[in-house]
Amino acid sequence: MLHVPRKRFGPGCRDWQVIWKTYAISEPPEPLKKNTAGTQMFGPAGGAIWSAPTIDKKRNLLYVGTGNSYTEVDTNGTDAIVAIELETGRVRWIRQFTSHDDYLMGCEDPRQYIANCPSKLGRDLDFGSSPILHRLPDGREVVLAGQKSGMLYALDPDNEGKLLWQVSAGRGGALGGIEWGPAADDQNVYVAISDVMTREFGPAGGLAAFNVASGERVWHTPAPPPGCTGSRRRCTAAQSAAVTVIPGIVFSGSQDGHLRAYSTGDGSMLWDYDTRRPYDTVNGIPGHGGSLDTGGPAIANGMLFVNSGYGKFFGEPGNVLLAFRVDADEQR
Repeated sequence: MLHVPRKRFGPGCRDWQVIWKTYAISEPPEPLKKNTAGTQMFGPAGGAIWSAPTIDKKRNLLYVGTGNSYTEVDTNGTDAIVAIELETGRVRWIRQFTSHDDYLMGCEDPRQYIANCPSKLGRDLDFGSSPILHRLPDGREVVLAGQKSGMLYALDPDNEGKLLWQVSAGRGGALGGIEWGPAADDQNVYVAISDVMTREFGPAGGLAAFNVASGERVWHTPAPPPGCTGSRRRCTAAQSAAVTVIPGIVFSGSQDGHLRAYSTGDGSMLWDYDTRRPYDTVNGIPGHGGSLDTGGPAIANGMLFVNSGYGKFFGEPGNVLLAFRVDADEQR
């Protein structure tokens, strides 16, 4: 569901009022079945929006990526890119990429309580990162979207999200594929790969660049072996965090705590810093870095800022915000 408030000012009053509300799943839920505990279940359900919307002022639209379905009832609003009118909340178009991705956490393990689990479990292929509205050198625009399936898509915003190209960047699955977000410059889109749970097929992680106009792969740099030997948590080189690009350099963090800078030209690694260490902090609180996940680095005024420590799933917890300067070896 997307909820858009409007701020209202008046004498002695400051509050908000809803101007529109739109659900990713348009079909009303209906009785589906009773679970093993005798509770009535309803469907369809799901389609969570767990990334920031992208505003398209030219077309008066916003784009959102949606998550998987929770029940086996058919719906087109899950695992999709949805275009919504800014002023009215009306859905302009929906481009679904995986139907019946019916998934709930915990259902992989039959030893857990599974009363609400779908009869056939999907692969958990959400769109967890914000779509990117990108202008090509010839003036045309595309919407770029990365999915946890490992697929990267380019859509035509002037033709109801028509698929322009698609490319596989990873194996995908739960916590896999493209997790928290690519980044793009004038020529390429840069994609970090998680695949944290697919180690039986090969090493997790890696960073790749694809030409925005064609989807052709420009380069791919595999992840180095994980540098978290001895950790009590699962050690992996998965690159789940969102990436950040500046002219000439793309930054990508890893579950093993490493923050790396890559050349946008050929993918060569220019800098590698292991954030998984103790720190003397400026506020005197004992600090320790850990896994890099979710949001990517923020860059402003010649400095890079990144938080280190994410232990929700397979990562290493931590509690530091790190600041780096280009012109100094010292980290603060």
